[in-house]
Amino acid sequence: MRISDIANPRQVILVTARWQDTDDIITLAWHMPLSFNPMMYAISLGKKRFSLELIRNSKVFVVNFVSKEFKEDVLFCGEVSGREVDKFKETRFEKEEAETINCSRIKQALGYLECEVVDEIETGDHILFIGKVKKAELKKHGARLFHISGDKLGELEDA
Repeated sequence: MRISDIANPRQVILVTARWQDTDDIITLAWHMPLSFNPMMYAISLGKKRFSLELIRNSKVFVVNFVSKEFKEDVLFCGEVSGREVDKFKETRFEKEEAETINCSRIKQALGYLECEVVDEIETGDHILFIGKVKKAELKKHGARLFHISGDKLGELEDA
């Protein structure tokens, strides 16, 4: 049995990353807030993920909270690697520039956190990136996607 089989549901997010001229989107369910003051947020990525390389080099990332209407796009971003595919071109997501860091974010996001990496911790087969939130915005409310188990996504109305 895996932790992910019993520690569900978890909200699904999309993380955008950039290094040099390459942007990527990765689907994650392992993430959490860490502190109110200063505002800190953590994401956990597998060591072989392309986005990990981008974040490690750039020291920035954006957490994008998206609505259930993008379920197929969210699944796509979790199934293919940004090494071979430009996920912005292959999905309905539009790229917009973050305001406080050199990174893209998703225009259709319900909200976002622009983060600057302040620490990186090896946690077995994953790397935990701790980011200081430079800008946070909730643009609108909406139903969000949750990881249920395996490759199943569910939805929960935003309160």
